[in-house]
Amino acid sequence: MLHDASTTPTLSDTGPTDTPGKGWRDQSLPPGERARLLTAELTLEEKAAQLGSIWLTDSADDFAPKLEHVGGSASDPFEGGLGQLTRVFGTEPVTVAEGVRRLRELQERIVASNRLGIPAIAHEECLTGLAAYGATAFPTPLAWAATFDEELIRQMAEAIGSDMRALGIHQGLAPVVDVVKDYRWGRVEETLGEDPYVVSQIGAAYVAGLESTGIISTLKHFAGYAASRGARNHGPVSMGPREFADTVLPPFEAALRHGGARSVMTSYTDIDGVPSSSNRHLLTTLLRERWGFEGTVVTDYWAVPFLSVMHHVAADTAEAGRLALCAGVDVELPQTAAYGELPRLIREGVVDERDLDRSVQRHLRHKFEVGLFDDGPLVPADAESVDLDSSRNREISSRIAEESVVLLRDEDALALLRSGNIAVLGPAADQFRSLVGCYAFPNHVLSKHPGHDLGIKIPTVLTAIREEFGADRVRFEAGGEITSDDIVDAASAVAAAVALTRKSDVAVVVVGDVAGLFGDGTSGEGCDAADLRLPGGQDALVTAVLDTGVPTLLVVLSGRPYALGAYEKARAIVQAFFPGADGAAAVAGVLSGRVPPTGRLPVQIPRHPSISTTYLQPALGLSNPGITALDNTPLYPFGFGLTRGAMVYETITAAAKLGTAGSLDVAVRIRNDGDATVEVVQLYVAFPSAPVVRPAVQLIGYARVLIGSGESRTVSFHLDAARLAITGEDGALGVDPGPLRLIAGPSAADAAVTAEVTIVGERLLLAERALRTPWSISASTS
Repeated sequence: MLHDASTTPTLSDTGPTDTPGKGWRDQSLPPGERARLLTAELTLEEKAAQLGSIWLTDSADDFAPKLEHVGGSASDPFEGGLGQLTRVFGTEPVTVAEGVRRLRELQERIVASNRLGIPAIAHEECLTGLAAYGATAFPTPLAWAATFDEELIRQMAEAIGSDMRALGIHQGLAPVVDVVKDYRWGRVEETLGEDPYVVSQIGAAYVAGLESTGIISTLKHFAGYAASRGARNHGPVSMGPREFADTVLPPFEAALRHGGARSVMTSYTDIDGVPSSSNRHLLTTLLRERWGFEGTVVTDYWAVPFLSVMHHVAADTAEAGRLALCAGVDVELPQTAAYGELPRLIREGVVDERDLDRSVQRHLRHKFEVGLFDDGPLVPADAESVDLDSSRNREISSRIAEESVVLLRDEDALALLRSGNIAVLGPAADQFRSLVGCYAFPNHVLSKHPGHDLGIKIPTVLTAIREEFGADRVRFEAGGEITSDDIVDAASAVAAAVALTRKSDVAVVVVGDVAGLFGDGTSGEGCDAADLRLPGGQDALVTAVLDTGVPTLLVVLSGRPYALGAYEKARAIVQAFFPGADGAAAVAGVLSGRVPPTGRLPVQIPRHPSISTTYLQPALGLSNPGITALDNTPLYPFGFGLTRGAMVYETITAAAKLGTAGSLDVAVRIRNDGDATVEVVQLYVAFPSAPVVRPAVQLIGYARVLIGSGESRTVSFHLDAARLAITGEDGALGVDPGPLRLIAGPSAADAAVTAEVTIVGERLLLAERALRTPWSISASTS
């Protein structure tokens, strides 16, 4: 929530200082003024209570990093009020009716337990849909990014948000707008990939959809979380301020300015030795004073006490609370551990009460905005009847899954599936956990409740292939396990898979990940990888099947890209990044030809398992034979994906000169000599020389375009010079004069057409970063 979000009143827009009549209960007053008036009526203890939360569970260690001791000893945790309720629906497998009853009872208890009757904000996770029993498990964010379809992602978020509001939920902890730096990091699946522009645009679209329903969208994880040293969860971040400013921060700024996010979550990491949750420069100087953000900053779970027990920058929990509040943290999640000490610290003169008041006003403002003080019920009267797995949700989920599947290779292999016997092999083929992410309820919660039904239908790829091609043509062998590499068992399983392959006309090997938390899986939070080999014994399985000589199609269901360079014998390769509850049908549809492949890679596919560098590299970060023996050239580059079309990039035209304060239109003409398809036209920029080192190529715009067979289209990008700005050696953002090359093509590695442009004028310093490259498309011509 930034200053230019004119539809929302600001904290400074508080009206008269002396308000007659009903005071904070007056619904005609703006939320900021009502928040100020209500704050003035609270005692110190009541103010602190508004910044705290409670998680009514005995199994917190299953879902968040372990904290040995939680502060607070009050016999009634609701006494004096409460800021937030943590995951009433998302902690245990409760039905909608049970969750609604529990939420009503808790809100009634909270209102009755404080003298002014202030309810709590209820928050839930909503990264792949609402993380609740019986709710649709949508594809993971990495799959959203593979669609390059902002409007579809906005529709998904709107559907998720409307379900949440109908239940009486107010805040959603999503999306993740971290930029991937190392594929070994376990939470790659939760991100929108490795390119800041794609992350910015898809992230802002999700935020806009969620916020349009009244749900407070919470950006994760501010900031630099995905750049941890060694790709280790919670690892420290070692990054220069220029890279941090130009790569890590833009997606957050875009999601705030263009998406309208009203909340930001701190990261667990430290940046150059300063933990995010005590980083005043990050949370106040940058976020509020420079960007004008006026929403709330909440912590990742237990991040405040972690300042003491993990980062060791505070002597105890109370001091950790002081550091966090003074830095700009408003709400402590998931449970009050440190902020309960704030009244004592204020009375002792250690904390300024004005800092407390500021955070309380911000949080109360949200409570007014979401309608907690309106005349209606705190939980909607018909909440029990909400269908969390509606046909609307499943239709959107299916569309995202279909658009996200990436066809990497097809040497006429898909045609082989039209007849003969099919051997379906691989441990991911009959595993639902290989289709949904670690924050989907079936993985996130139900994995802790063995034997419990899933609450929704998640057909496996094996089931989908049988339905797509006919069960009588399909035979199955798992060929091993994903989470085990026991040599004896693996050898026996591979031998059975090879035997079945030799009796078949074609083999489909389905490999990948199972998503989980903190080691309960091969992808997900805390599931960092040592290298990029397929986990378990899957490499041995794929190699053995390929060595039979039987035509083989490789399907990868994963939360991160794996190195596939050793599988050159595969006749086809299909990549799906946890495509959700409807993902199996999408994969089977691509194999049969029913679903036209249109997905593009939001991350590279490495060639070697020891190489985990992203595409956004300067010249020295690329392959340099003679300088290093390590070749980091990817097997498939960022933005790559095969379609049924045969696209020809004919021309790119742009003015030869661009003023540092100007703009130009870049016209890219394409022709389709193949079948009708969706093309993702990608516009990159390269700088032959620049005052500071820049990436060899960097995406600055893209357009998802439907183009018929034999048609030609012209895609026009409107490029402001400010989109080319970078943080200079002096630490200031500016547009520098000099030469640049505009490149259009189907991937980061394919410079299909280029145009030379010179930026002219003096270096222009900018107060604000330009975050979008608008585009339009001409009428088709044949």
